[in-house]
Amino acid sequence: MDVKMESSWKEALRSEFSKPYFEQAALHVKTEKSQGKIIYPPGSLIFNAFESTPLDKVKVVILGQDPYHGPGQAHGLCFSVPDGIPAPPSLVNIFKELRDDLGVQIPAHGNLSHWAQQGVFLLNASLTVRAGEPMSHAKIGWAPFTDAVIKTISARKKHVVFLLWGKFAQEKRILIDENKHLVLSAAHPSPLSAHAGFLGCRHFSKANEWLMAKGIDPVDWALN
Repeated sequence: MDVKMESSWKEALRSEFSKPYFEQAALHVKTEKSQGKIIYPPGSLIFNAFESTPLDKVKVVILGQDPYHGPGQAHGLCFSVPDGIPAPPSLVNIFKELRDDLGVQIPAHGNLSHWAQQGVFLLNASLTVRAGEPMSHAKIGWAPFTDAVIKTISARKKHVVFLLWGKFAQEKRILIDENKHLVLSAAHPSPLSAHAGFLGCRHFSKANEWLMAKGIDPVDWALN
């Protein structure tokens, strides 16, 4: 697998690429493609989060479960969709919370690249998925890699805000040094759970307050 990744990440994660689990994940994706299965996102975008947000720029981490599994939706940034693709329900709820928290207008698109370019690292725990089959690649070897990524951020950085939405993301809390970083957790923004604590969590303003208190520029969450 061609690991297309910004250089600071490549250096920090170099030892992971030769580990059996990583080679197994790469082989699994390659094998399924050779069998004619459709895998999302396209190969060039599997590591888009790493390409868009260099390690030294990371100030907020949002953790997703796995890529969107519908045609054209996944582009390697969790919760985000490319221009021209309607915002999925979870993203719509994220935008509603942003509006209610900070008064940010709901954008006409769902492309979160503007966040990524400012240091919001949009990481899915699984980096690929089979078309139409959510969580189909959850056990092929991505989890140890993305766990190593979270540990790397925790160890090498300070004053990062981790936004953990839903039970799956919250299980990663043990990987984070909370003496150095802020962890904010809430229900998942999915329509099934958003009313159980995601809507009203005010994570966007809380993240910016923490960053500013540490002398770090806040995130401009507006996308229009």
